[in-house]
Amino acid sequence: MDEHEWLAERFEENRSHLRSVAYRMLGSLTEAEDAVQEAWLRLDRSGADGVENLGGWLTTVVGRVCLDQLRRRTARREDPLEVHVPEPVVRRLDADGPEDAAVLADSVGLALLVVLETLSPAERLAFVLHDMFAMPFDEIAPIVDRTPAAARQLASRARRRVQGTAPAPDPDLARQREVVDAFLAASRGGDFDALLAVLDPDVVLRADAGAARGGLSKLVRGARAVVEQALMFSRFAPFARPALVNGAPGLVTARGGVPLSVMGFTIAHGKVVEINILADPARLERLDLTFLDD
Repeated sequence: MDEHEWLAERFEENRSHLRSVAYRMLGSLTEAEDAVQEAWLRLDRSGADGVENLGGWLTTVVGRVCLDQLRRRTARREDPLEVHVPEPVVRRLDADGPEDAAVLADSVGLALLVVLETLSPAERLAFVLHDMFAMPFDEIAPIVDRTPAAARQLASRARRRVQGTAPAPDPDLARQREVVDAFLAASRGGDFDALLAVLDPDVVLRADAGAARGGLSKLVRGARAVVEQALMFSRFAPFARPALVNGAPGLVTARGGVPLSVMGFTIAHGKVVEINILADPARLERLDLTFLDD
């Protein structure tokens, strides 16, 4: 085995971990794959001479690539996006193949990703690498050009934001599925009271239709307002089908083989506390929704 083959083999051993890091950093599987590929190109160019911990070295490279991407993304936005839903990980309910398992293992709650989008690039990196992947602050610090103490403060600020904003979902996936099924049945039936019964009084609905259809994007708060919004679009409910969205029960709506939206639900205490809808045609095209053809 030559050096190139050895490096490729070691890289593949780390690919799943690197993709997990990049997805949490970028909120997009396609961009995460690009970041992982960039890490491979850098490794292939430089080799591993003098690298004692290849996994740590690759994680650092991916972290830097993602940090640069987030900074470019922030610089391109003249105004912060009021409504933005990250790119979800969508799989069929009975997903059980090795590729499905690997992708779902990389997923993280959509509601948490929404909160991570509100952090500064440096805060997001410090939180993701430390709180989610246990990287020590003395290794995070050089990536963000801060001292270890300053990196710790970045993660602490991010942690407070996450803990104060991201709802913790119920652990029972079967019960979550029952709630989502009840939501879908009530939507199809246009049943105001049944919809109201499955929603938390303070439920939040976030719909991202993309830059080209920005007028359709909206943030709705409160159960009655969310029910009214759901009933406005109840004509699409017959085309919705259950799916796993970031590892939790959700819905994919498609008509004529064309995806219209992906809905991610956060269920807490048996009620829907958050609904995140991606209805951006450009980003829906990038998702792996081939199971819709089944």
